[in-house]
Amino acid sequence: MFKLERSIKNPIIVPNKDNDWEAKATFNPGAIYLDNKVHLIYRAMSKKNISTLGYAASKNGYIIEERLSYPIYFPREKFESKRGTSYLGPNFSGCEDPRLTKIGDKLYMCYTAYNGINPPGVALTSITIKNFLNKKWLWEKPKLISPPGIADKNTCIFPKKINKTYMFFHRVGVSICISFISDLNFKDKKWLEHNKTLFGPRKDFWDNKKVGITGPPIETKDGWLLIYHGVSSPGNIYKLGAALLDLQDPSQVIARTNYPIFEPVMAYEKKGCVPNVVFSCGVVTIKNKLFIYYGGADKVIGVATINLNDLLKNLKNQ
Repeated sequence: MFKLERSIKNPIIVPNKDNDWEAKATFNPGAIYLDNKVHLIYRAMSKKNISTLGYAASKNGYIIEERLSYPIYFPREKFESKRGTSYLGPNFSGCEDPRLTKIGDKLYMCYTAYNGINPPGVALTSITIKNFLNKKWLWEKPKLISPPGIADKNTCIFPKKINKTYMFFHRVGVSICISFISDLNFKDKKWLEHNKTLFGPRKDFWDNKKVGITGPPIETKDGWLLIYHGVSSPGNIYKLGAALLDLQDPSQVIARTNYPIFEPVMAYEKKGCVPNVVFSCGVVTIKNKLFIYYGGADKVIGVATINLNDLLKNLKNQ
């Protein structure tokens, strides 16, 4: 069995009680490698349970050299601003769990939007790469792209067009679903649809309750590598596994790990706001090493790594 290796520096980001907006929890970061640097956009929670998004960066992938003292993204629309009692309890709301995809000269961000009344849905915004790197946080006005009344989460845009269309991975119910979209404008009230199921939970396996993506799949010579989370029951434990998707048709699954490659072990992964959780929204590759950034127990952020070739070799042998 092959496993991810935790950094000895973990947790690399923890709540900052001096900043109210990130005083309770910092977790579930999206990640992108640009300009020889890992950029993290992480979910931060205030003591009032409002989620905003913060920024941190690392040159080597392990050590955080930069972390801004203010949120770079915060609730602006009715679908993400506090209105009532959350599915998680009273007063939860905001912008959650970002996933980042670079397409052309733009960085697109999908995130979970929640206002405390309606089911959590997927919101989409973007920013130019130039503005992002210059820290000019001129995000486009977000759009809610989930169908009304349906809980929809864990979403990313596929990094390349497939058959001249954009492909989204998202979770409806307990499975990873695929939607094909002709453009990213979502005009005329277009929504993400459930065009196809990529895969779902497996009975008698470690991912027997539900599954969802981490960040966008990574293109390799053997196929598209997707790191995903699976929830096991009993215990409701969040773990990570891997799947390999066909290079030409990523809706086809070539291989999938029969066991988790990462699971809660450390105290900061087992005890926090939600126990027994490792949950990732972002994966990058640096010099053939995979860096997986994750939230531990919905409280702190850690990073774990594995050699990309070793992971692919073992995955193909499943």
